Amino acid sequence: MPGPEQPGPQRRSGRLRLRGRPRLPLRRSLLGRLLTVSVLVASCSVAATAWLAVQTTSGAIRQEQGQDLSSDAKIYDTLLEYAATHPGWEGVEDTVRELAANSKRRIALTTEDRRLLFDSAGESSAGAPSVPPLPAQASAVVDPLSVDTVLVPEAVPAGADRVDPRAVGPFLLPAAERAELRKSTAEHVECLSAVGIAADVVESPSGRPRVEFVSNDTDRSLELKCLAAESGTTPTEKKALDELDELADACLKRQGRTGVKLNLDLSWDRGHDQAAIPEQNPGTGTGAADKEAELMAAEKMAADKKKAAESAAGPGARVAGAHDSAYDRAIASCVGSARREQLTAYVAAPALLFIEGTGAVSVPGFDLSPANTARIVGVTALVLALTVGASVIAGARLVRPLHALTGAAQRMRDGLDSAPVPVGPDNEIGRLAATFNDMAVHRARLEEQRKVMVSDVAHELRTPLSNIRGWLEAAQDGLADPDPAFVSSLLEEAVQLQHIIDDLRDLGAADAGALRLHPEPVNADELLGQVAAAYQGPAETAGVTLMVSSAEPGGSGPSLYADPVRLRQAVSNLVSNAVRHTPSGGRVTLRSYATGSGDEVALEVADTGAGIPAEDVPHVFDRFWRAEKSRNRSTGGSGLGLAIVLKLAEAQGGTAEVVSTEGQGSLFTLRLPAAPADGPAHEETGETEMDKEGTAGP
Repeated sequence: MPGPEQPGPQRRSGRLRLRGRPRLPLRRSLLGRLLTVSVLVASCSVAATAWLAVQTTSGAIRQEQGQDLSSDAKIYDTLLEYAATHPGWEGVEDTVRELAANSKRRIALTTEDRRLLFDSAGESSAGAPSVPPLPAQASAVVDPLSVDTVLVPEAVPAGADRVDPRAVGPFLLPAAERAELRKSTAEHVECLSAVGIAADVVESPSGRPRVEFVSNDTDRSLELKCLAAESGTTPTEKKALDELDELADACLKRQGRTGVKLNLDLSWDRGHDQAAIPEQNPGTGTGAADKEAELMAAEKMAADKKKAAESAAGPGARVAGAHDSAYDRAIASCVGSARREQLTAYVAAPALLFIEGTGAVSVPGFDLSPANTARIVGVTALVLALTVGASVIAGARLVRPLHALTGAAQRMRDGLDSAPVPVGPDNEIGRLAATFNDMAVHRARLEEQRKVMVSDVAHELRTPLSNIRGWLEAAQDGLADPDPAFVSSLLEEAVQLQHIIDDLRDLGAADAGALRLHPEPVNADELLGQVAAAYQGPAETAGVTLMVSSAEPGGSGPSLYADPVRLRQAVSNLVSNAVRHTPSGGRVTLRSYATGSGDEVALEVADTGAGIPAEDVPHVFDRFWRAEKSRNRSTGGSGLGLAIVLKLAEAQGGTAEVVSTEGQGSLFTLRLPAAPADGPAHEETGETEMDKEGTAGP
């Protein structure tokens, strides 16, 4: 008989044992690589930025600069207003003197050819010898027809053509026309107030009053009702608008385009199918609500024109006269140049502005010489190339195995066989690929087991049911008499069917963790004796010697802590298999002993049967596995007995293992916890339920 410890046993345990690999060193891990790339890119960026800043700052310090106009935009805005409302710089002395006194700075104006107009540092426009020379670079250019809104964002906003809104030129209304328009606008405000809309009268730079709403959340229909009778173009505005039309049409004709008719807000008709595009008119500027009302009216008028034109042209025909975007750009360009040409005689010529003093702030600038420009472009391109190159290399190495994993997972989802994913270096992604391959193999094995199990369950249930049905049909047809033998045969098949169902129920309860146990101290030798007595009859019938061997002759045998009913069921399954597969004249021996550590008790069932082939040993505890592949009834069993043995052992905190040599026999061993020396850990009447890990818990 084999000894209590056999070398190389095949063990199965319900507990999941993870054998983790050692943690990767940082230099080989994915995190380390990403950190390296990030540090490389950051270092290159910082170094390039520092170098570029040093170079440009050094050049800017050596370069003579004007003053930062943004430190006091009021100076620029005040002079810009003077230029927009006066045809020349005559009389600007008082304004410059006042600005210089308030800001404690030196303010000077010169023409574009640097002819001095006025300098607050001297009282004569000719300049005194003691006056310091002006800087080489001006602080700004005061030109009402080209406002520098980037340099001084706080200045009065200019239109799209950068003309100062205060430069109205011939659109400036005389007092009589202003009074008439103010009276009409006041009536509009009274109408709006009567319907509950708050509005004020605001006068534009040209003197034309307009309605400005306090809130934009108003009823547009009521607004249009009160503004329907809005005053039209005055004679002064009509004359100025006609001059502007002539200048714009001349520009368009030079480009081979037809002229347009401008509205007071400098919009024009784009054609039958599109509304007019308004441009902000500094002389007749309107509020946001007025613009919206005008746009609504323009869109309605354009829609009516489009409908009429389409009706006249017929379905599918292109409406003539519609302007495209290129035409609109040409018109806008000509209108802008025409405005500047018209306003040239009404505004002061461009002047250079110089600001100096304790309050001035020097503005470092970039010496955008060809050499410095090439240097900036080269550094930027180098940093960009390094960043993109490092990102592409790191990203490609990172994404390539992930793409392979994604494709394999998608093939598994579609039910296709997935080839193993290539396993790269021993890093996080390499270990992920190896784990994925293991999972794929395990999944394929489980799927195959599932298919086999479904087939086996159907086969095992079909056989007894077919026998029962066949005997019943024979009795119904009068071919068999319902005598005691007949009933006994049906009962045998029903018992076999019930046995399969009970086995499946026990396995299902064990898998679900709902197998209820009643553990208590159990004498191992007594339990083996009970099982041997129960199977003595079948063993004698088969000519097999069934015996219990005590490890300590005359002793009481080891004691273990388990559910006696479930344990007897497990040992009975092992004895039944041993008797069934042992030929006549063979021997089945039951034995119990305490392990060397004393915390476990082993129950052995050894036989001298045919044994199990080495390649089949790992599968003996699989469900529906049978050595007889044909599943002949003569060999008995459904292939669930050993699977139940494993589950019952695991449910009670033990294990099941087998050692077999083909042609010599098999040795099945159950290892269960020994009973505590100071009494049971649970009350004898207590119950335990197998948890989800397959072990018994209180």
